[in-house]
Amino acid sequence: MRLQLNGAPIEAQATTLANLLDAYGFTNAKVATAVNGKFVAVSARPDYVLTDGDQVEILAPMQGG
Repeated sequence: MRLQLNGAPIEAQATTLANLLDAYGFTNAKVATAVNGKFVAVSARPDYVLTDGDQVEILAPMQGG
């Protein structure tokens, strides 16, 4: 399936958001996620089914000011 991951096009075999995070090395990372501009909580990721064309954002916390 074709997705946009942080603005870059990718081909993914993952069917859920949790699977996608695992595939890209974010299994235990503290990150925020959004799909098509909508925040997806950690608890919802295993059941959040991705569809062709989804725009996924993975954001890591930043420090500084």
